[in-house]
Amino acid sequence: MSAPVLRGMRWWDIAPVLDLEHELFPEDAWSPGMFWSELAHARGPQATRHYVVAQDPAEGRIVGYAGLAAAGGLGDVQTIAVARDQWGTGLGARLLTDLLQHATAFECDEVLLEVRVDNTRAQKLYERFGFEPIGFRRGYYQPGNVDALVMRLHVHDAQGTRNHG
Repeated sequence: MSAPVLRGMRWWDIAPVLDLEHELFPEDAWSPGMFWSELAHARGPQATRHYVVAQDPAEGRIVGYAGLAAAGGLGDVQTIAVARDQWGTGLGARLLTDLLQHATAFECDEVLLEVRVDNTRAQKLYERFGFEPIGFRRGYYQPGNVDALVMRLHVHDAQGTRNHG
């Protein structure tokens, strides 16, 4: 089994990404319009977004995706998801590494993210990368009314850190 290939997300990836989104986040899945809007800001010299997909080279299916928004020296991990059959393979770390590399390219000093308080698997991944909890957003994930843990990474502290896996 070959490792998934990371590449920039394009409009034709929205449908398979949405399938994975609904499988993994059935209560609070993004809409097609949300992905279209994000991708509209991901190209050209004024780009403020970076979206990437992980594609299985044998099957061609999308097995992960991630997105970053950047403005004014601040990055925000908008989304990151890995198909269940890829959990434990290091794909989440590869996707996050890609986002952080682009945060550096966007000249971000800090990167923020929200993660469900009940998603300890993701929280552990972020902690391995140096993210620290800084607060909560009550009822952030709707309609389930699930709180989000807000985490922050100072990019300059993380530079040079190569082995997160």
